[in-house]
Amino acid sequence: MNAGMAGGMTGPILIWGAGAIGGTLGAAFIRAGHAVTFVDSDVSHVKAINAEGLRIVGPILQDTVKAPAFLATALAGRFERIFLCVKAHHTRAAATALLPHLADHGCVVSAQNGLNEITIAEIVGKERTVGCFVNFGADYLEPGVVHYSGHGAVVIGELDGKRTARIEELHRLMQDFEPKAVLTDNIWGFLWGKMIYGALLFATALTDDAIADVFADRRYRPVLAAVGLEVGAVAKANGVRAEAFDGFDPSAFAPGSPTAATDRSFDEMVVHNRRSAKSHTGIWRDLAIRKRKTEVDAQIFPIVEIGRKLGIATPLTARTVEMIHEIEDGKRQLVLSNLDELAEAMPSTPASAR
Repeated sequence: MNAGMAGGMTGPILIWGAGAIGGTLGAAFIRAGHAVTFVDSDVSHVKAINAEGLRIVGPILQDTVKAPAFLATALAGRFERIFLCVKAHHTRAAATALLPHLADHGCVVSAQNGLNEITIAEIVGKERTVGCFVNFGADYLEPGVVHYSGHGAVVIGELDGKRTARIEELHRLMQDFEPKAVLTDNIWGFLWGKMIYGALLFATALTDDAIADVFADRRYRPVLAAVGLEVGAVAKANGVRAEAFDGFDPSAFAPGSPTAATDRSFDEMVVHNRRSAKSHTGIWRDLAIRKRKTEVDAQIFPIVEIGRKLGIATPLTARTVEMIHEIEDGKRQLVLSNLDELAEAMPSTPASAR
């Protein structure tokens, strides 16, 4: 059933950013019978979608969907449902650009990585911002082609945790993509949980190895656990109850967590990641394949800043950011020994003891 008909929101769904996340979501919405419009900054991608359609490939789905695609400067009209699916460091610019196209009673759903809802709310208003958490596997391959590689958690919720008609309608829409999509009253808990997990993924991206292989290597679990513990300590000090997903248990990276619990979470993350055709992170793909800047400054560096304000040291997180920058600048190679070097930044007194 069309979500607009089921509730108060009507008209096409606007997908702002038609790459890995936006392309995959948009294709699913189209296949479910919803009208979708794409916006993207890549001229060749926009041309390919308009000429041949958006092709989804991979083990889960093989299909080509048709929908209009525009550059932001060519878009006209206003939309009640806008899914913002750009890289975290493009959030402010994208939210500013989409604002004239957001209906008065419409909303922006942040299908991204990071705490981007904060920035979006500053621009469009908190009441028009909806929190969203996605952990499925997907990659942009080439103009007009997106690889959908693995199922993952999909969660949506109002920023204040309230159960509204709007959020119930959007939850039904997300179920058209992922039937197991969750409606939560603690979206910040999922977003912060992904921040902890994301810090671990940035650490794996210092290497050329697959996510599951790094998590499975017990030599590096202590340093990875220490990275997660830093972010978990900041989350706890910020009053957040981080939520679990896809084998990742944030309580295993909370201050005072026993090593056995952390190992169990790593083992479960290995199982989850081995099931996916996406062996490496999008971070690794940015560094190794696309040779472009990652989202590290928008996703992970805020942890360092928040920790500093709260009096929590995050030396491993800060060093991870530095090392990612060195790879971006061509000054460091993607090698497993980078984790040995990262371990040298481990404090003698862990964050959990402070």
